[in-house]
Amino acid sequence: MIMNSVPWIPYILFHFMFLRLCSSLDTISITQPIRDGDGGGDVLVSNGETFAIGFFSPGKSNYRYVGIWYHKITEKTVVWVANRDNPINGTSGFLSIDTQGNLVLFDNNDQTVPVWSTNSSSLPTNEYSEAQLLDSGNLVLFQNESKRLLWQSFDYPTDTMLPNMKLGIDRRTGLSRFLASWKSADDPRIGNYTVRIDPAGSPQLILYEGQVPWFRVGHWNGIRLSGVLVFKMDPLYYYTFVNNDTEISFMWTMYNMSILSRIVVVGSRFVQRTIRYDQERGWREFMTSPEEPCDQYGHCGAFGLCDPNNTTEFECTCLPGFEPKSHNEWNFRDGTHGCVRKPGSLICSKGEGFVKLENVKVPDTSKVVVINGLSLEACEKECLRSCNCTAYASANISEGGSGCIAWHGDLVDTRIFTAGGQDFYLRVDERVLGKCNTSIYVFDETSKSP
Repeated sequence: MIMNSVPWIPYILFHFMFLRLCSSLDTISITQPIRDGDGGGDVLVSNGETFAIGFFSPGKSNYRYVGIWYHKITEKTVVWVANRDNPINGTSGFLSIDTQGNLVLFDNNDQTVPVWSTNSSSLPTNEYSEAQLLDSGNLVLFQNESKRLLWQSFDYPTDTMLPNMKLGIDRRTGLSRFLASWKSADDPRIGNYTVRIDPAGSPQLILYEGQVPWFRVGHWNGIRLSGVLVFKMDPLYYYTFVNNDTEISFMWTMYNMSILSRIVVVGSRFVQRTIRYDQERGWREFMTSPEEPCDQYGHCGAFGLCDPNNTTEFECTCLPGFEPKSHNEWNFRDGTHGCVRKPGSLICSKGEGFVKLENVKVPDTSKVVVINGLSLEACEKECLRSCNCTAYASANISEGGSGCIAWHGDLVDTRIFTAGGQDFYLRVDERVLGKCNTSIYVFDETSKSP
């Protein structure tokens, strides 16, 4: 975010009227900036000494950036970068508050326009603001007297998600909070991989390669994101998901805040969660996704079913009532073009119904219809009324299940998910129902809709 050009000279003169202060506190003000320098520059440390903010050069780069990192960890682990797309060449930078109350980063070699700015404040001349680094890793800018929040770094993540940080969309302002990978270990510019919430249908968290889905973390099923593994151990964290008129957001919180944890989108097509509970052992990988072929979005194509437990044959099969669109491609273990209904299938006819598939990561939910308050039985009837409805499931699997998700059209990215899946009901004709030993649900011709 770069501010519009303003008369900075009076501010610069005012700024240099003050002596360089020791940056031992956790607050940046108009009289207490933080400066870069040949020895590494000033560093501010949060009150609980968990995080620090200052200038750094990543990897082998000589460029300088303002970043936030873990203070007590020897190997610098950066969690946020202010000027990731606007580096400073040399150690002449300083970060301060301007006369309008914004947090601004300047290069002393060019003091006409800031390198980076929050561009969020326009305070009256008799008021001022301060920026404080919290022990959560959040850098907050607030009006000094009222303590009104003006800006926070948690609203503008880089590649790392910390506890109590939200990803998602503020419906009121249009602000989108998402993660974006670094270009490389030496270059924190926005890379090719992002993690963001797709608000369509039943909102879901997705890892994108460019604009193309690469791994679907999944929709919120009332307990967790549907693509998140369930571990048989004491939980380390809990999730919060909000979808209302003001926001769509996902957040996680540690039960034990003394354990450090972070989620990073890596420039090699991965989302990785690491934890650190022992300083001597360093960071430990807790989860990395995608880690198997079935994690890759659409690996088995439309109406395909990916089963990672099938280790002797091709992991892709077709959903009941379907067959490979290209048998030749299937023989070469290529399920890209997916499956089609078997010849002679009679959908929207008497005797059709649903096959129950257990332990499934349900298909992409971007084009589903969500009806809250419906029971599973009512959801089934609702799906039968439309010839275009191909499947249904409970929207919320907690406390016995509630609500209805109905799919219309192709089913993409369906997989067996033993450690976290749910029941899923696929529409099939009478022949398939008989083979699957499932009750036949009679289709009512009078209720049919196009």
